Amino acid sequence: MLFMSTPRRILVTSALPYANGHIHIGHLVEYLQTDIWVRFQRLRGHEVRYMCADDTHGTALMLRARQEGISEREVLETMSRAHQEDFQRFGVSFDYYGSTDSEENRRLCHEIWAALRKAGLIAERQVSQLYDPKEGLFLADRMVKGECPRCGKPDQYGDNCESCGATYSPTELKNPRSAVSGAVPETRLSTHLFITIESLHAFLETWTQSDDHLQPSVANYLHGHFLSAPLQDWDVSRPAPYFGFEIPDSPGNYWYVWFDAPIGYLAATSEWCRKNGRDFDEIWRRPGWEIYHFIGKDITYFHALFWPAMLHAARLQLPRRIQVHGFLTVNGEKMSKSRGTFVRAATYADHLDPSYLRYYYASRLSSKVDDLDLDLEDFATRVNADLVGKVVNLVSRTARLVQSTGLSAQYPEDGGLFAEAAAQSEDIASAYESCDYGRAMRSVMKLADRANEYVDRMQPWKLAKQPERARELQDVCTVALNAYRQLALYLSPVLPALAAQTAELFGAPFESWDAVQRPLLGTSLQPFRHLMSRVDPRQVQAMIEASKAEAPPAPAPQPAAAPAAAAPAAAPPARDAASAPSEPLAPTIGFEDFTKVDLRVAKILSAEVVESSRKLLRLRVSLGTEERTIFAGIRTAYAPESLLGRLIVVVANLAPRAMKVGTSEGMALAAGDGAEIFLLAPDAGAQPGQRIH
Repeated sequence: MLFMSTPRRILVTSALPYANGHIHIGHLVEYLQTDIWVRFQRLRGHEVRYMCADDTHGTALMLRARQEGISEREVLETMSRAHQEDFQRFGVSFDYYGSTDSEENRRLCHEIWAALRKAGLIAERQVSQLYDPKEGLFLADRMVKGECPRCGKPDQYGDNCESCGATYSPTELKNPRSAVSGAVPETRLSTHLFITIESLHAFLETWTQSDDHLQPSVANYLHGHFLSAPLQDWDVSRPAPYFGFEIPDSPGNYWYVWFDAPIGYLAATSEWCRKNGRDFDEIWRRPGWEIYHFIGKDITYFHALFWPAMLHAARLQLPRRIQVHGFLTVNGEKMSKSRGTFVRAATYADHLDPSYLRYYYASRLSSKVDDLDLDLEDFATRVNADLVGKVVNLVSRTARLVQSTGLSAQYPEDGGLFAEAAAQSEDIASAYESCDYGRAMRSVMKLADRANEYVDRMQPWKLAKQPERARELQDVCTVALNAYRQLALYLSPVLPALAAQTAELFGAPFESWDAVQRPLLGTSLQPFRHLMSRVDPRQVQAMIEASKAEAPPAPAPQPAAAPAAAAPAAAPPARDAASAPSEPLAPTIGFEDFTKVDLRVAKILSAEVVESSRKLLRLRVSLGTEERTIFAGIRTAYAPESLLGRLIVVVANLAPRAMKVGTSEGMALAAGDGAEIFLLAPDAGAQPGQRIH
């Protein structure tokens, strides 16, 4: 992102939370990252509008409503209230929060569909699908289970065998049954509609690879994995019954949730414009406004290829930037319901101050697509050391000492402390602008260290015991409190609650970023109130225990429409290692048998999704002197871009195996119990091609 000091008009969106589930701390990575950026831009004097909505359509929500015996819209109303309450508790402030089930979204879907039709980008094809005669609906891949057509393993999903790794279509399963009702499905043909974007290949290549629209790693990923070959058509329809908008020129078919979800950005903007007397066309049809999307890396494909194609066809404004972030892990692992680390936003807020999480996420977020780990021990240590020990401690040690006198009328000599902090303004601003919040927090904490060194050196608590040095005490506290106020302003996008408390203390709100350049003088202070408590490890543990209690028993397999979520769907409940039942050992082999297995270090050169499978990734690996293609069933555990450059262990002398998606020339080794997957890797220093002994 390029930093600009002139006034700007900016429209910002986060990916829309799916209305079939509650907000959790994984989602909050995105919403807090976005809210921080929005608050920073407003402090810089720019006009910023932050839009969001519930992503409402899909089979999953329809089935939930059936199971609960209520209408889909009753589910939506309940979840919308819960979502907005969660966001409010964490200080996420939208200009407008809508719903993709709105009439405005329906109207805009019709408008964009007509534009796609006019551009010749819609195709129709007959698709063979399994149909549940009991539930009266077509079954997606994960809504069917049966015996693997290759190895005969029972209880396998309709796209991939967990036992042998084979990929197939649901119609190839032996003895299939519906995972929804248990009925034996029928094979039926249905009409599906596709958006064909290959004709826009050159446009998408140019847009994704130029003008800083994407982070370099994301642009390179799209180029290497999608744009280097013809672009596949996108299936954007689902046959009835389906909870969504019926396609006007194809009765009985409904737009797939991923078609109308991003159009929800437009609908929320339009509804806000109507309520506030603003012009929608000025924002989305004419140059002048910058449009920024914040998304998780799991939905890059939709936002960076299909969404620009739709906007281009409809002659709407393209995003100035799509900012992609990584996933959240907790204590180095996927969030787990059984371990209590799959934490709902509401559960967290019931036990801990949301400001803690806002700061911790900010301290760990960079401008890159790296995953973010919430290490709960580090979380408590960092919040206590930085926020309580450095920032809040600065004001708590000095504010009461000048309660009766207020601040000095003239700024005292401070050895350059205030000027040094003011000089950091543009560097910290550039870090916020680029979403490198971790760098911004490190800069602020260095300033906090210097301010605390000043207080430790001047010892105002000793001056307070010497009435004849009252003027000196006032000057020292004036320096310390102005240093604190600079820190609070720099932190205000991250800690809006602390900024509000600080404004109340000084009787002077933070009206602009430039306030950091001017010391506050000759003013009285409001009575000092406690600003922030230390993180109590017992509260953290109570939150974990509460999350365990909320975790339901493992449910029967349910279909899931791909949600526009801030973080990936949670992994299946993981078991603690101590209590996990171990798999039976394989029959004993001799040493001679083991020596036949050639284990080698391999470096992953590229990784890409196998579109016809929910589990497979296509890995291109280097064994030092040669390269190979290996298909690995690790898609649920690893995003492709997170694997680039990693060293792994492979079986190098396994006979090539022909699969439906290609030939696999080896096997990547991984550990897991079916719920979680962990790639095996050598220690640092290993080189591709080295044999493992």
